[in-house]
Amino acid sequence: MTRIIAGRFEQQSQVQHAINEIVQAGFPEDQVSSFYLTPAGEHGTYVLGGDHDKSTGAENTAPGRTVGMASGGAIGAAVGAATTPLTGPLGAITGAFVGAHIGSVAGSLSSMKDDGEAAARHMVPVRHAGMMVAVSVPDSDAEGRVIDALRAVGATDIECSEGTIVNGDWADFDPASPPHFIDDQTSQRPQH
Repeated sequence: MTRIIAGRFEQQSQVQHAINEIVQAGFPEDQVSSFYLTPAGEHGTYVLGGDHDKSTGAENTAPGRTVGMASGGAIGAAVGAATTPLTGPLGAITGAFVGAHIGSVAGSLSSMKDDGEAAARHMVPVRHAGMMVAVSVPDSDAEGRVIDALRAVGATDIECSEGTIVNGDWADFDPASPPHFIDDQTSQRPQH
């Protein structure tokens, strides 16, 4: 693995200009990769789509559902038992099932509320969609030259990473991994 510096562009013409500038600066063309980065959440990492196996804020739904089922079932059974003279013996059982169902939905939803602490926990930088140019750099001097070249041609969201570029393909790029932005103004962007 080597150090990789990458920047984002809005237009294809900017990408070709950036590649030309980087090659003219002495970097081998097979160590330069360009590709389109899809919007966050649309990278298709999982078979059913998306980038994560769970939705943000949904990690507490199982305990909330359990509490909701228990309390809803108890309330439903009590209401059903109170109406036994009108509904017959099945009133309490039906009330318990209906109460448990309504309680499980309410419990799941209430546990998904995102308080300030959960929101702060999920504040991570995110890569925005666009055309990317990435360059494998052998040392810190080369890293500075690539950063300067990317800035000069209008790159935004310049980041550093580790990886392998082979024949112009960043083979081990993970679009869902948190980026390490170089510029302070981009490193503070919250996830959308």
